[in-house]
Amino acid sequence: MTISFLDRRHDARGRRVLITGASGTLGRALGERLTRAGAQVVGLDLRPRGDEPFDVIRCDVTDDGSVTSAVADALAVLGGLDVLVNNAGAGGPAPAEFAPGAEVRRQLELNLLGTWRVTAACVGPLVAARGRVVMVASRMAVMQLPLAAAYGASKRAMVAYADALRLELGTHVSVSCVYPSAVRSPIHDSTKAAGLSLEGMSVYEPLDGVVDALSRTALAKRPRRDVTTTRRGAVEFFLARHLPALTDRVVARTLAARARAGVFDGAALAEGVVERHRSGT
Repeated sequence: MTISFLDRRHDARGRRVLITGASGTLGRALGERLTRAGAQVVGLDLRPRGDEPFDVIRCDVTDDGSVTSAVADALAVLGGLDVLVNNAGAGGPAPAEFAPGAEVRRQLELNLLGTWRVTAACVGPLVAARGRVVMVASRMAVMQLPLAAAYGASKRAMVAYADALRLELGTHVSVSCVYPSAVRSPIHDSTKAAGLSLEGMSVYEPLDGVVDALSRTALAKRPRRDVTTTRRGAVEFFLARHLPALTDRVVARTLAARARAGVFDGAALAEGVVERHRSGT
């Protein structure tokens, strides 16, 4: 079979890949793409659906024992590990003005500590294979949106963890962070149900584009440290990193306009935001 120059640079054949959150919208799409390209893929998920086109092992990434057991099973199937994609994550309503409760702890435990647990369990085989870790971060790791403090904090902390991991394992393992914006998936359902939908503050991007960026990052011979998934995302990433006060003003103006327009009316968790913006006019 003849493959193009681009295909040679991102050749999946024979690559051993482990994906967390593999039964969800993004994890499944990525696993399917890599499997079709010739990679050997195993997924981890709390609730495997059973119809994924690759093996998925049940795993609760918030539980030490579950991670140890599931990763061991995955490595036995794969026979080693070239790429770990930390994709498992959760979002939900969590305004910064309230004390952290169960929702905040859930997101930190899953998005940050779950990533940490799985990665730690995979360090040995990754070092042996001179492999790669790909973190599915978020634009909110660099540009926070209101009313979702736990998600942004967990993703920013994930990037900090990736930075430390890169320094410690960088002689043998590459570590890349990918920063998608919003993709339509059930992860947004609880925020929408709470009346805190950020539809007007976050531009959804096509799933295929995010999968493209992740697959290229997973397979590239010389992976980039930080990867954005759209041109708009690249601009937002640059501004958030280098002109954070400007991005704060843009987000704050958008929030004020939405609050005054009644978008958050009836949402108990946004009562303070609405009152402050309306009283300030």
